[in-house]
Amino acid sequence: MATRFAVIHLGNKAFQVKEYDRAIDLFSQAIAIDASNHVLYSNRSAARAGKKLYKEALDDAEKCVSINPTWGKGYARKGAALHGLRKYDEAIAAYEEGIRHEDSPALRKGLQEVKDAKANDGGELGFTQYFRDPNLLGKLATNPRTQKHLADPAFVQKIQLLQQNPNLVNSLMSGDPRMIDVLGVAMGIDMQGFSRPEGSNEVPPGFQPQSPSSASNPPPQPSSPPRPSASTSKPTPKPEPAPAPEPPAEDVEMTEEEQEEAKAKAEALELKAKGAALYKGKQLDEAAECFSKAWELYPKDVTFLTNLAAAYYEKGDYDKCIETCETAVEEGRSLRADFKLLAKALGRAGSAYHQKGDLASAKKYFQKSLSEHRDAAILTKLQSTEREIAEAERRAYIDPAKSAVAREEGNAAFKGGDFADAVKLYTESIKRDPSDARGYNNRAAAYMKLMALPEALKDAEEAIKVDPTFGKSTPVHGFKAYIRKANILHSMREYTKALDVLEEATTVDTAHAHTSEIRSQELKTQQALYSQRAGETEEQTLERAMRDPEVAKIMTDPVMQQILQQAQGNPAALQDHMKSPIIREKIMKLINAGIIKTR
Repeated sequence: MATRFAVIHLGNKAFQVKEYDRAIDLFSQAIAIDASNHVLYSNRSAARAGKKLYKEALDDAEKCVSINPTWGKGYARKGAALHGLRKYDEAIAAYEEGIRHEDSPALRKGLQEVKDAKANDGGELGFTQYFRDPNLLGKLATNPRTQKHLADPAFVQKIQLLQQNPNLVNSLMSGDPRMIDVLGVAMGIDMQGFSRPEGSNEVPPGFQPQSPSSASNPPPQPSSPPRPSASTSKPTPKPEPAPAPEPPAEDVEMTEEEQEEAKAKAEALELKAKGAALYKGKQLDEAAECFSKAWELYPKDVTFLTNLAAAYYEKGDYDKCIETCETAVEEGRSLRADFKLLAKALGRAGSAYHQKGDLASAKKYFQKSLSEHRDAAILTKLQSTEREIAEAERRAYIDPAKSAVAREEGNAAFKGGDFADAVKLYTESIKRDPSDARGYNNRAAAYMKLMALPEALKDAEEAIKVDPTFGKSTPVHGFKAYIRKANILHSMREYTKALDVLEEATTVDTAHAHTSEIRSQELKTQQALYSQRAGETEEQTLERAMRDPEVAKIMTDPVMQQILQQAQGNPAALQDHMKSPIIREKIMKLINAGIIKTR
């Protein structure tokens, strides 16, 4: 019994030469072997559509889609079958569903063809679509029956008019028998075969035509009919004609060349199976040898090469892996291999380049792979490689000396009042040395001058994030990041958050070198906060404060509830509790929110 691979190969060859009956039979055999393979139903659907068996083609297409609902080609087969059945709306729906799963030029082309057919299928006879063929005149010129008609310029003009406006088919066809021939060529059928010409000697199969002599001279009749016998009451029945002998069954044998090819393929597939087992067992040298021999025996299946490349990749021989993948792509194109196999080979070459550290080539081959077939794993590898390339370029750009020069130029622009240019120069300084918090801090100041407060806030936060101790090691410049962030929040009328930042600054300023500056800023912010909340009732204060998730969490904390109840009877006890840094932070949060009032 032939293997599934051999049957599929023969079915594909039969389909390519338009031997649709044989292709249908071979794909049916393959389905009997593997009924869960959606590709086989797709192939048989295409062959049946080639035979104009659109109902059967639709059945196969629907089976294909039910097995693999995410495969775009299955919807293309379904759309083509429905197109053939002239169920245009259903065909459009099938193509659109396929595009939602896998956008491809083939699906879009099929969708447009159905839409065009639906738009043009308006003639009473339904023949308008056949006259839209741009090659119609060429077909008529090469057909012996219609070739002579083109000698009449008026007739040619009529054909051209029909091509421009096929809806005139009814009026132009009436009264001109030559148009029947044209319609037959356009439809690809012999319209003359529907009638038997007058005087024709053609007779149905199985009957012998009479010779002219026998037709003109009837057989002589006896002079007097024989008298029936007295004992005969019924006429003698005529003997039934002997059945025609059945033709002998045709013995179809493979040629010697086909037998050799089938044998080589079978041996190659056995080597492939053996190589796969060795590959799983990490016997990579032996596996590579099996895959290589399989390709030598049967150089028509590129999976042998892709498997060989996988073995080289696992061995760490990336150069051989890349070379084998490129051979697989080259051979696969000449063999018209499945585009997914080509994408797999290109993706593996990209992975090999990535392992070699050649990120640019890896990106190139990942992109080539995705152009053949969009695979999620390859897309992830491409995105990761692009991030690595960007990070490598960022690191290569770092130069602290040039960063300092750009920062000084930014300071000069800032002092000159050109804040937009200062932002540009500080940005260059940050790119040259992202670990220096001064670039972010200075750019935050420039953004504040431009009233770009959200951007200024991000830079102040980044300066603190890059160097949380910014202020201990660089007392002149460092502490400005905290003060600047508080000023930005104050400008944004986020007074509570500004006080939180100042509280954080107090924690960082362990040497108390900036105590007066912090207190001055706190006083300024608290005054603004009191002005904002002037006339607010206790209920309104509590309602506003509880909208802050942090405040709400503190207020529902059992420990804090106990501390607050104790403070109502003994306010001095609150000072004792504030010796704990954690409790102090929570109490200051409540003070800033206005829940705890100080006098």
